[in-house]
Amino acid sequence: MQASEARTTVEVGGKTITIIGTAHVSQESVKDVTDAIDELQPERICVEIDDARFRAMTQGQDWSNLNVYRVIRERKGFLLLGNLVLQSFQRRIGEELGIKPGDEMREAVRAAEDRDTPVALCDRDIQITLRRAWANTGLWGKNKMLAALLSSLFSREKLTAEEIEELKQKSALQGMMEELANFLPSAKNVLIDERDQYLAKRIFEQSETNIVAVVGAGHVNGIVEHLHSLAEDPESVSLEALNRIPPKKLITKALPYLIPALVAGLIGWGFVQSGWQGGLELFMRWFLVNGTLSALGALAALAHPVTIIVSFLAAPITSMNPTIGVGLVAGLLEAVVRKPRVLDFETLQDDILTVRGFFRNRVTHVLLVFFFSSIGSAIGTFVAFPFLFPGSV
Repeated sequence: MQASEARTTVEVGGKTITIIGTAHVSQESVKDVTDAIDELQPERICVEIDDARFRAMTQGQDWSNLNVYRVIRERKGFLLLGNLVLQSFQRRIGEELGIKPGDEMREAVRAAEDRDTPVALCDRDIQITLRRAWANTGLWGKNKMLAALLSSLFSREKLTAEEIEELKQKSALQGMMEELANFLPSAKNVLIDERDQYLAKRIFEQSETNIVAVVGAGHVNGIVEHLHSLAEDPESVSLEALNRIPPKKLITKALPYLIPALVAGLIGWGFVQSGWQGGLELFMRWFLVNGTLSALGALAALAHPVTIIVSFLAAPITSMNPTIGVGLVAGLLEAVVRKPRVLDFETLQDDILTVRGFFRNRVTHVLLVFFFSSIGSAIGTFVAFPFLFPGSV
C-alpha cells in the first residue's frame, strides 16, 4: 500500500484501487481528483454519493409530485419533516461556507464525464441509513433526535470563524453524520462504521482492475481496512444486510397497545373504587390534559382554529387507538382547510431556509401541525398518568 497526502493506493483482489480522501471543498480537492484521473487513467471512478442525492444535486429537487395527503396517511410525516429540516440545515451551512453541499463529489463526477470515464455512485441511500439509525435508537434517543430537529429548525446561531474552518475539512454529509453519531452514540455504528463497509463493498465489487475512489477523508482508513477483509473473504460484507431495515422490537410494537390499556384500566378502576362520579372525574382529567396539550401543540404550529378545536377533541380518543394518531387527523384537516397551492411546491426549496418560510409554506405548515399536535398529545399522555392512579380522586 502506497500513500500520499491525498491518495491511498491499495492492491487487493487483482485490483489497483486508489482512494482520494477529499479533505475540503476547494479547487485543491478538485485538482487532486483531476490529477489522479489524468495520471492513472482509471477504468472506473467511484464516488461517495447515492443515486437519489446525485439526482437532487444535478437536477434539483422536484417537489411537484409530492402528495402531502399520502405522506400524512402513510405515517411518513416525521420522516419528510426530518428530511426537510436536514436539507435546511445543510443549505444554511453551505451558504455560510460559500459552497453547495456535495460540491466535491459533483466536481469529481464532472471530471470523470469530461474524460469519458464511467462512474459508480457507491454510497448507501441516506434514507436507509437514517431509518436504520432510527430503528437502532431507543426511546430516549428518539426523543433527543426530535428535540435536535426542533432546535435546528428554530436556531439562527451563526458559526464562528473556527467552526467554519473546521467544517471546511469535511463534506456536508460527513459532518452531519458525525454530529448525529456524537449526539446518538448508539447509532454510531449505522451512521459511520456501516457506511465504511458499504463503500468498501461497492468499490470492491466493480469489475474493472484500475479504480479511483473519491470519498470523504474520514472514510479512508475504514474503507482500506474493509477492502483487505473483502480480499480475504468477499462475503465478509453483505450489502443486503446493510440495506435491511430492522424489524420493530417487541416493546416498540406493544407500547401503542399497552399505554391505552393502562389508561383504560386506571379509569375503569376509578369507576370501581369511587363510583360513577370518581370514574367520570378521572376520565375528564384524561380528556382535558391530553386534549389541551394537543391543542396547544396545534396552536404553536399556527394551525387553523378548526384544526385546533378538532385536535382538542380528537387527541384523547386517538391516544386510545394504536392505529391512528391525532397528528394524522390534525394534519389531514389542516391540508383541507389550507390546501397547499402550486406556489407552495415551487417555493418549497427556498422556504425551508427560514422559520418564517416553514410556517408560511402550506406544505411544511401541514407537517408542522402534524408534528406539534402529535408531540402535544404524547406529552399529554404522560402528564395525565399521575392524575389517574388510585387515590388521586
